[in-house]
Formats: sequence, C-alpha cells, structure tokens
Amino acid sequence: MARSHTSRDFEAELRELRAHSLAMGARCERSLQLALEAFWSGSETAAIEVEALDRQIDDDEMKIDALVLRILALRQPVAYDLRFVTTALKLVTDLERIGDEAVNIAERAKEGHGVAKDHVGVLLKRMSEQAQQMVRDALDAFVGGEVARAQEVLERDDAVDRAYGEVLEEMTALMRQLPDEVPAAIRVIKVAKYIERIADHATNIAEEVIFMVRGDDVRHLRTHPPPKAV
Repeated sequence: MARSHTSRDFEAELRELRAHSLAMGARCERSLQLALEAFWSGSETAAIEVEALDRQIDDDEMKIDALVLRILALRQPVAYDLRFVTTALKLVTDLERIGDEAVNIAERAKEGHGVAKDHVGVLLKRMSEQAQQMVRDALDAFVGGEVARAQEVLERDDAVDRAYGEVLEEMTALMRQLPDEVPAAIRVIKVAKYIERIADHATNIAEEVIFMVRGDDVRHLRTHPPPKAV
C-alpha cells in the first residue's frame, strides 16, 4: 500500500521507481513467453525478439539501480518506504536473471531435440505454465502489496521442483533406452532447469513482497524452519 509524503519530489521518485519496475517486469513476462514460443515452434523471429528484450531488461536494471541509489542517498527513507526501495533493488536483480533464463531457453530453440522434447511435452508445458503464472502473480503481488498472493507463489514452487524431477527421470530413462538421443535429452533437461530457476526467482520476488509489506523476512523458512519452542 502506497504512503503519502510531504516531499513532492520524493513522491515523484517513488512513482518513477514503481513505474520502471513494472515496465521491466512486463518485459520479462513478454521475453519468457516468446522464449517458450521459440522453443516449442523453433521460431527464429521470437528468439531474436527475446535477445532484443534482454538488452532492454539489462538497461532497465541499470537505470533502476541508479534511481534507487539516488533515493537512498538524498531521501534517506525509513519504515515502509525503505522496505519498498530496497525491495525494488532486489526485484530488478531477479527480473534480470529471469530475462537471462529466457535467453537461455530461446537459444535452445536453435538446436535439434530429436524425440526428447515430444517425450516430455505435456509435462514440460505444464511446468512452464506454472512458472509463468508464478512470475505473473509475484509481480501482481508487488504492484498491489498482496501478501496472500505472494504466499501462494511460495506454495507453488514445490510443484515446479517436482515437475523438474520428473523431467530428469524421464530423460535419464530415455538416454538409457536410446543412446542417440543423449544430446537432445540433455538440451531438454537444460530447458527444464532454466524454467525451474525462473520459478525460484518468482519465489524470491514473492518473499521480497512479504518483507516489503509486513517487514517479515521469510527467506529460507520453507527449507529451514525455525526450531519449535520446547
């Protein structure tokens, strides 16, 4: 939830920071969509567009970093404003890495996949749809300051991890049965790993949103919960 300020310049800078962050997020969503389209269809046009978007995403990251540093130096924000600004700084790092993973996926579109891609097509598509929705919901949670939606993103990460494990098992079995498919199977495993990492970055964003809104640091709680009181 946004706060009002006595400084109009400060308020304008916060609006600018929010707008830049949302624009970067939209570019990342588009880049991921195009990368997956390129992977499934082999579209060279989509792959080229992903590379162009990645350059814009990198530029977004540098501009937002500069804006955040200026706000911290000149405005010395506190409480919610400080959490919002520092969250934006972390957000752009995860978004930039999502953009990088989209480029990695698009690059795999230029390579042959034999029967490996079709062998896990349904599973891989479901996994990619889950990761895309996680990114979308994490960004929406950031926009609206929605802790509940951010929490849902955290809870869905395990499903993507399980799907990655299933892809790995299927490709391992395929490589045993059809040695000629080893290169194609390895490429499919790489794409599944890129998607799994994208879901991890969406999870990071969701954790950052919870910190921004409530001030609670929930990182690592799912994997390393605090000890129960005796």
